Amino acid sequence: MSRALPKYNKRRVAFIGGAAAVVLTGAVIAQSALAGETSKSNDSARTLAGPGTISCPDVASQLPEIPASAQAEVDRNLALLQTQIAEANQRLVDTVGQGGANFVQNAILGPLEDKRIATVNRIATAIGRTAEKPQGLDALAPCSLGADGAAGGAGEEAGAGDEAGAGEEVEATPSDTATEGAGGTDTGEDAGNTGVGTISCPDVASQLPEIPASAQAEVDRNLALLDTQIAEADQRLVDTVGQGGPNFVQNAIVGPLASKRTAAIERIAISIGRTAEKPEGLDSLAACTVTQ
Repeated sequence: MSRALPKYNKRRVAFIGGAAAVVLTGAVIAQSALAGETSKSNDSARTLAGPGTISCPDVASQLPEIPASAQAEVDRNLALLQTQIAEANQRLVDTVGQGGANFVQNAILGPLEDKRIATVNRIATAIGRTAEKPQGLDALAPCSLGADGAAGGAGEEAGAGDEAGAGEEVEATPSDTATEGAGGTDTGEDAGNTGVGTISCPDVASQLPEIPASAQAEVDRNLALLDTQIAEADQRLVDTVGQGGPNFVQNAIVGPLASKRTAAIERIAISIGRTAEKPEGLDSLAACTVTQ
């Protein structure tokens, strides 16, 4: 009897030890699973990180002395540059998760650059009326996305084309208006581009005054650019049939086209205004429509 007890005790110790090992193994597995979930959660947090911030060169610091007669117009356009950046930053927030690899460049940074070109040109023209016109300010127009933002787009690819000119400007908010449908209206079920149609824009050439000989080449170049912009927009209509939400065509094609046309038209007006009276109100010809 006394010899049997140690053998029983050994069995009991072995059983308890095995059970403890199972419990510890389970704890390790649970801890690993939790670690995996934490890792996934952290990955998601990184994926859903902030959209970044638009960074643009400072224009005010690059200006020469501003004549008193131009001060008000220069100040107004400098303020407009800040408003444009603020609006672009808001679009970054509103469009997180939308667009393809080139979404931010084509839908936000590109239209912002076009707007800035037109604005800095107005600043240069205002100064040039009574002093030497500053040159090269349009080099300050391009902006970039801060390092904390996604390099290629505002989020994962979602229904956007990857080839240039085909569908990269997907779900862009209009360049001159508040966003409509920028906060995720593209569900994939309500296709905005249901048919090809054709872009229709006001004719600029017929609305121009007499063009000075010194401005003819630049005016012709920008008039040709306007035609190219329309042709490219028409091609995007073809390439993006069936894509986007209810405001896709307006936000991704017609809106950015208006921004590009505004910049080109402003260059035409400035080139004429160098040696003749600058035509006013041409920017009202920038907006285009889609006819089915």
